Amino acid sequence: MTKKWVYLFSEVNDTLKYVGDDWDALKGLLGGKGANLAEMWRIGVSVPHGFTVTTEACNSFLAAGGIFPENMWEQEQEALKKIEEVTGKKFGGPENPLLVSCRSGAKYSMPGMMDTVLNIGLNDDTARDMAALTGDERFVYDSYRRLIQMFGSVVMGVQDEVFEEVITKTRIKAGVKNDSELSAENWKAVTREFKSLFRRHTSRDFPTDPYEQLQLATEAVFKSWNGKRAIDYRNAAGISHNLGTAVSVVTMVFGNMGDDSATGVAMTRNGSTGKRQIEGDYLINAQGEDVVAGIRMTKDIAVLKEDMPAAYKELEDIAKRLEKHYREMQDMEFTIEKGKLWMLQTRDGKRTAQAAVRIAIEMSEEGLISREEAVMRVKPEQVDFFLHPQFDRQAIRVAKAAGHLLSTGLNVSPGAAVGVVALDADVAETWAKKDGKSVIMVRTETKPDDVHGMLASKGIVTSRGGRTSHAALVARQFGKPAVVGVSALDIDINKRLIRVKGITIKEGEVISIDGTTGEVFHGKLTTMVPDIRDPWLIKLLSWADEFKKLGVWANADYPVDAQRARDYGAEGIGLCRTEHMFFETNRLPFVQKMILTDLPIERQEALTALLPFQREDFIGLFRVMNGLPVIIRLLDPPLHEFLPNHIDLIRDVADLKIRLNHAPTMAAINELIDEIRKKERILRRSETLLESNPMLGRRGVRLSLYIPELTLMQVRAIFEAACIVAKEGIDVHPKIMIPLTSHPNELKIQKQVIEEKAKKVMNENGIEIDYKFGTMIELPRAALIADQLAQYVSFASFGTNDLTQTTYGISRDDAESGFLIEYMAKGILPENPFATIDKHGVGELMRIAVEKGKKIKEHLEFGICGEHGGDPQSIMICHELGLNYVSCSPFRVPIARLAAAHAALNDKMNDKMKK
Repeated sequence: MTKKWVYLFSEVNDTLKYVGDDWDALKGLLGGKGANLAEMWRIGVSVPHGFTVTTEACNSFLAAGGIFPENMWEQEQEALKKIEEVTGKKFGGPENPLLVSCRSGAKYSMPGMMDTVLNIGLNDDTARDMAALTGDERFVYDSYRRLIQMFGSVVMGVQDEVFEEVITKTRIKAGVKNDSELSAENWKAVTREFKSLFRRHTSRDFPTDPYEQLQLATEAVFKSWNGKRAIDYRNAAGISHNLGTAVSVVTMVFGNMGDDSATGVAMTRNGSTGKRQIEGDYLINAQGEDVVAGIRMTKDIAVLKEDMPAAYKELEDIAKRLEKHYREMQDMEFTIEKGKLWMLQTRDGKRTAQAAVRIAIEMSEEGLISREEAVMRVKPEQVDFFLHPQFDRQAIRVAKAAGHLLSTGLNVSPGAAVGVVALDADVAETWAKKDGKSVIMVRTETKPDDVHGMLASKGIVTSRGGRTSHAALVARQFGKPAVVGVSALDIDINKRLIRVKGITIKEGEVISIDGTTGEVFHGKLTTMVPDIRDPWLIKLLSWADEFKKLGVWANADYPVDAQRARDYGAEGIGLCRTEHMFFETNRLPFVQKMILTDLPIERQEALTALLPFQREDFIGLFRVMNGLPVIIRLLDPPLHEFLPNHIDLIRDVADLKIRLNHAPTMAAINELIDEIRKKERILRRSETLLESNPMLGRRGVRLSLYIPELTLMQVRAIFEAACIVAKEGIDVHPKIMIPLTSHPNELKIQKQVIEEKAKKVMNENGIEIDYKFGTMIELPRAALIADQLAQYVSFASFGTNDLTQTTYGISRDDAESGFLIEYMAKGILPENPFATIDKHGVGELMRIAVEKGKKIKEHLEFGICGEHGGDPQSIMICHELGLNYVSCSPFRVPIARLAAAHAALNDKMNDKMKK
């Protein structure tokens, strides 16, 4: 049986049967555009006749080195004949010519990243026939020149600027501002010039055979799947490279047939805010590419209600219908031909993170989707965009008062960005990736070929374009602050500068943009930590909390961090690193005295001096975390980290001795001698502490056993603080954690020491504190003997950073700036194991530890602390392993809450599928 490569829109029911009534599989076969055109046809929405060449054909074409699969072209020609029959038109024929568009469409939306050719079927003969048929030469030759221009740039690789330059000169000569004002004679002249340009740049004539045009256009769309911009976009969006694109061939309808024709793009809800209102742009007497390319200043879709009230009302009704049908916010393309509305595309709309949250909630409240679906609709990564910097309000006031506000445009993607101006995509990418600069890409309008520069930039500004322009869509997709349509900007690409309000800004100068307000400033504005108390996000996270099983705790060392963590929804402190407190300037001298002395009495004096500091630290934490657990890790790093660098000390001593030889006075000599003795003492002590591999040396529990007085001081500080706040009425729950354990005897000794000191302090204060004793699991051995460790602890926390280092046998600091980059680039490692837990190595050790530990103590608590605790993929692994909680940075807490809900809901969905 002949393989079917081509499906008419009207064959959608047969197509669905072919893929087993699986909508996702249908999109995979016909691409999102083809599947949605067929589906709109099925439900009775006005869609032009057409057909789709499958993604399977594309993949076969690419695999065969650019050869159509057997019978594909014949099937495409046969489908054209059927379109001719139902439309009464003839492809390439006289009197009533059929024109078609050839449009790309992958399974997942990639706006502008692949190619489209419009008006296929036009040549000198059909143009003459259409002009006679319509009585509108201007419309016909406007369409004809578009075909030559798009065919030249898309199929033959001619730079689009070559064609645009001709149009610009024609406008100037005719004395008009807009393309829509050019006459039929103007477009005839442009068409002739385009043919000459085509011949000059391609060494061949423009093809006059409509079938050759369609064949070459189909090939070009297939090839565009592997174009640089498409690959860059897929890499950034996490889309697989093996899906291929479909080709939809659609009967042309024309928005450039006069003032009763138009073309536009509209979203069923606001893509920036999520507000339930149609948002979009349109142009009268234009074709679709004019709108999305940003070449002409568009009209707001709301004005269509006045220009063409009947068409607007129909569009409004279709928008509601499509949103209800797909249960999702839609991004629609439409054309109005002589007052008749045609839908050319619908797809799930790109939106900002803020809009995604609001849309999910409101759709649930409207009954379109469930709460579970609402939570799953928002990606954990999108919550991160709420945490992006915002401009300080005072800084904005000062900048405006100083005249630094350059101009305003459309606020299409929120957030603040500061960077140097880059006037093209290549410069933006080079400066960002190679030079490490923060870049704002400024363009007249962005094109699909600019996507690599857009991805590398911190923000995007265009002088033209509307809310549905290419720049707006890509910026929203990737969370880039963007301001478009800043018409006051005069961008001189040749001189590499911008002029605005009499100010000249050279490429490389700093500007600041606010995608929330649409403002562009000269110079650098200060940013501030955002307030994420967005009511929509708060509601969504509260729903997420209903579904998640994992607790979400935070890593916090100071009260201010703990308060932020609690504000963001943390259910406890999963890691308080006491060493961070020791590095503060008012404490470091006592820490160094403790390290440098050989006398027990001096060491005790230093520890006694440190005790009040530690106690106050814990008091602050306990007060903030009233009613919630606080895990305090005893001192972990090796002692040499608290001393000056060994090499620096050697250099300092040598420098002081040179200065001693040239000291001008006895007083200076004595001062230098004292300094040398002091430095040499530190140097000698530093040398005794030097280890070949300090991260595997005397640190963690080993340090506590080496200096037991240090542990006693920290334990006293913890329990004195707990007793003090308990007397204030604070509900305190300290949990003491021992780092770098590798043997149960270490815990046995430490537990005894801690219990004795805790009991003594509580007796002194006449109060009983509910506390727990636990350990970190950071070494493979600890994971493998978790059953032995479980005898002494009530909880265990995986220190996945060190566990990854010791499992792989690599140093994180060296690897992440060295060979690990190469490993990921070559595909040796699929991802950075320090960013996402290595499921089959580190994850397997964690599974063994949980299994063994719970065999000894059924209710033994397990969690993780460190950066993995805020990574959505790692959170999924933690859920699968049955951990009790994850702990992460306060700023990652909202992300972790949503990721934990996703993990639980995915688990629930998988269970249903198994049944």
